[in-house]
Amino acid sequence: MGFEIATFTAGYRLIAPFLRWLPPEAAHDLILAALGLGLAPRRRAVDEPSLATRAFGLSFPNAIGLAAGFDKNAEAVDAMFRFGFGFVEVGTVTPKPQAGNPKPRLFRLTKDEAVINRLGFNSDGMAKVVERLRRRGDAAGHAPGVVGVNVGKNRESENASTDYAAAAAAFAGLADYLVLNVSSPNTPGLRDLQTKARVREVLEKTRAAITGKGLGQPTPLLLKVAPDLEEAEREGIAEVALEGLADGLVIGNTTLTRPSYLQSPLRHEAGGLSGKPLFALSTEVLADFYRRTEGRVPLIGTGGIASGEEAYAKVRAGASLVQLYTALVFEGPALVTRIRRELDRLLRRDGFTHVEQAIGADHRQLR
Repeated sequence: MGFEIATFTAGYRLIAPFLRWLPPEAAHDLILAALGLGLAPRRRAVDEPSLATRAFGLSFPNAIGLAAGFDKNAEAVDAMFRFGFGFVEVGTVTPKPQAGNPKPRLFRLTKDEAVINRLGFNSDGMAKVVERLRRRGDAAGHAPGVVGVNVGKNRESENASTDYAAAAAAFAGLADYLVLNVSSPNTPGLRDLQTKARVREVLEKTRAAITGKGLGQPTPLLLKVAPDLEEAEREGIAEVALEGLADGLVIGNTTLTRPSYLQSPLRHEAGGLSGKPLFALSTEVLADFYRRTEGRVPLIGTGGIASGEEAYAKVRAGASLVQLYTALVFEGPALVTRIRRELDRLLRRDGFTHVEQAIGADHRQLR
């Protein structure tokens, strides 16, 4: 089963009004089920050579990735690669299965091109996700691309470091890279892990667990942080990353702030805000981390990307790779190819033949 991308895009436009009529989580579940059944393009468009890149020892067919949150349980990895993503991040996955917060917990802010979620790490648990990824790896003809796994702690866990270490060890050698999510606003106390001492503790214990598996090449270990960090937290995380405990940083997660210009009546719902209103804040924090780490730590920029221009802004601010998710809710899957083509054009316009040449370009101009 499968379609050409143009055919799939035309069909998606027909059903998009129906999906927007459904409650957001129901629409999301329906899309995942369809993708899991093979309702996806038969093959992906050819990657633009200018967008191929390397980061934390891995080769990426293009620098545009799917952020964690869309495919929490590794149900549609190959389908998302066929839409044109260069890498797909699964999760957040917790060690034990958990239901997450009560519904409703996902809200579209259509006028603002934003989403508020308070899902609370709803997860099938690491055992099931490990099995799905193993089956995918054993299957013939799975789509090429880099797979990351984003892990978190269980809500009732009394020892966060133990949870992160256990989950990361389960996926080490199976995932291409791992991300420790210490920044979701929807698990009580989770963001308290973003102090320098707690970050070091979590990273040290997790890295020891990965090393203990005896892999020839340890799986790259990244940290996902919030865009709402205080000055001292940013500095502490940057210092720990420069010590080599983190191979990269993902910047950033959803925000608890609510810009005054939001129009949707749902803007006051509790949870993390993502989408267009997050772009400026997340890009400012990204640029700040690039400065603090002196460009020596690979950064993944996420938050508010809905065009090639916004992806380019993240790269120029210091991102080695970029991710999106919320914009797909409003733009549909054709957005991925459009962003890739726009980013390729913008790089060529400014004299860059390769995306790596543009990383941190805004900082070089300020010197």
